[in-house]
Amino acid sequence: MEKVMPAFFIGHGNPMNALQSNAYTEGWRRLGLSIPRPRAILTISAHWYVSETAVTGSYSPGTIHDFYGFPRELYEVSWPAPGSPELAERVRRQLLPLDVRLDEHRGLDHGTWSVLCHMYPDAEIPVVQLSIDGTKEPDFHYGIGRLLQSLRDEGILIVGSGNLVHNLRSFAWGDDHVEPYDWAERFEEQSRALMFEGRDSELAGYRSMGEDARLSVPSPDHFLPLLYVLGLRRADDEVSFPVEGIEGGSLSMLAVRIG
Repeated sequence: MEKVMPAFFIGHGNPMNALQSNAYTEGWRRLGLSIPRPRAILTISAHWYVSETAVTGSYSPGTIHDFYGFPRELYEVSWPAPGSPELAERVRRQLLPLDVRLDEHRGLDHGTWSVLCHMYPDAEIPVVQLSIDGTKEPDFHYGIGRLLQSLRDEGILIVGSGNLVHNLRSFAWGDDHVEPYDWAERFEEQSRALMFEGRDSELAGYRSMGEDARLSVPSPDHFLPLLYVLGLRRADDEVSFPVEGIEGGSLSMLAVRIG
């Protein structure tokens, strides 16, 4: 019997992390080394935020450079991990009766490859990406995670990629030494406490958590991947935070490990 895989939510931050070696990327590298090698990886990225639930079904998903204004070398990055139509079909069946569209053309966006290129630089493990349906309420995304729990028993690593606090309007561009804003720190600490206490469903109701939550999550795209990962949690799973930090005052780089 295979060991139950943990699950990760990773604050991916700036796409330039794909090229850099820093405390965050080193933390991601250590995460990859800390667990058994997965049979395959399923990711949920903030950057596939659409009006449907879909899953990538290509044997050779491309590297999507879904950003602008960065150095040329970032656009030259290729992380050629194979896909897994078999895992994509497994996910579709697991989520029935929900209609999940198989997308045989979409590649992997930077929310996926900018993190996984540090965790698994050999790009040999098959990767499938699941979209976020932005028309659904937070409880829906938490419920998707619950439905996918059994994949952890099959050697599948599930990674949510976003940012717990993600307010780019308040981000201190060009200031590497700005202190975290008090509301960002408070929301992150409150979220950690809820996770420690197993009160994950309260995080799914983050819209009722007050002004700190409103400032920290002005749009849901980067927060919702966390709910998928929390939905994967079982009663005996511990939670830990292997990577920490707040960039630019308003961008949490927190990583969450379940199990």
